[in-house]
Amino acid sequence: MSNPNESPQHTSREITAALFHPVVIVGALGYFVDIYDLVIFLIVRKSSLTSLGFSGDQLVSEGAWLFNWQMGGMMLGGLLWGLLGDRFGRLKILFGSIILYSLANIANAFVHDLDSYTVCRFLAGIGLAGELGGSITLVSEVLPRTLRGFGTMMVSAVGVLGAVVGGTLGLWCDWHVMFLIGGGLGLLLLFLRVMVSESGMYKHMAGTNRPTFASQLILLAAPKRIGRYLCCILIGLPCWYVIGLVIAFSPEFGKALNATGPVVAGVAVSWAYGGICLGDLASNILCQYARARKSVLISFLIAAFILSNLFFFLSAPSPAMIYALAFLLGIAVGYWSVFVTIAAEHFGTNMRATVATTVPNFVRGAVIPITSLYPILKPEFGALHSGLALGWFSFALALIGWIGLRETFHDDLDYLES
Repeated sequence: MSNPNESPQHTSREITAALFHPVVIVGALGYFVDIYDLVIFLIVRKSSLTSLGFSGDQLVSEGAWLFNWQMGGMMLGGLLWGLLGDRFGRLKILFGSIILYSLANIANAFVHDLDSYTVCRFLAGIGLAGELGGSITLVSEVLPRTLRGFGTMMVSAVGVLGAVVGGTLGLWCDWHVMFLIGGGLGLLLLFLRVMVSESGMYKHMAGTNRPTFASQLILLAAPKRIGRYLCCILIGLPCWYVIGLVIAFSPEFGKALNATGPVVAGVAVSWAYGGICLGDLASNILCQYARARKSVLISFLIAAFILSNLFFFLSAPSPAMIYALAFLLGIAVGYWSVFVTIAAEHFGTNMRATVATTVPNFVRGAVIPITSLYPILKPEFGALHSGLALGWFSFALALIGWIGLRETFHDDLDYLES
């Protein structure tokens, strides 16, 4: 008698079909645009704020202000789109989120003061929150359970290249043009969405037990679920500690490390996301090979912890050395799609969109306390020690989250929470 937990060996044709399924391809392109739009501000922070009349320390303080509003919008949007996705369908939230972040980024190209800039980043954050969770939910429900890892790998690997493209364009394009490109790509993506059908699991669930907003929140808040929900969030914290603090403020950290030359944020972002792309491929392939996710996840967390500590102990590094370490850090935190897949696999169909959409955006929103604490700690402990301490705290929480989760690789996702 065969072991029900034993995964079948898939043919290359089956794997190829999973990788190039319409849901996967459109999800990958959608996440590409999502990531491009997400990191635009990290790339044009200095140039855009300088053109608006800011300088010196204001580039850091006002930059953190705008970035926090963007990430706060993503936290709000994650809850909004997640609830809507379980109530009205996965495709509807994808259309709504694309329209909102596309128009917000186009408007962002025409801002003339900090207030309008803040509003645009907040609205863009709300819109951007729906893309990844909606795509991962669809892929997880459409593909066979032993192949869904390949699908989420494709979505994330292609998606993070949006940051590489953005970082490269940032070297040549004016910041106004960068925002216009992001908005235009989003509107083009709307036409590709007609290729995608709604999840069969959702259709079946909607026909018999479509959840209300109140019931979703009550189910999530139940003691037996809220713990695993929080654990799903905690395991992702190091990803945005690395991107939102170490990489985003690499020019300032470079100065504190007495770097031999100026560090360009756009270049650091490109190298980091290039590493994330490679790390995403590696983490998902390792999950398929090991038939497990937790063991792969802890390996990447340990690597990220070691490399982030190494970053703060560099001595008079060259910019090239910092970019190289940014690339390695990107590989180490390239478990992003594995982390989102784990979150989706921990909950039933009537809560999956809510969880898969809110979890990554609450992780992104965790950048707010990190970047808020950093300027508070910096005057007392210095830039390097403050960044290092925040890293230790983030990784400690991630370890707690990892301990609290179960292995989900073989789980059947066609069930409801009650």
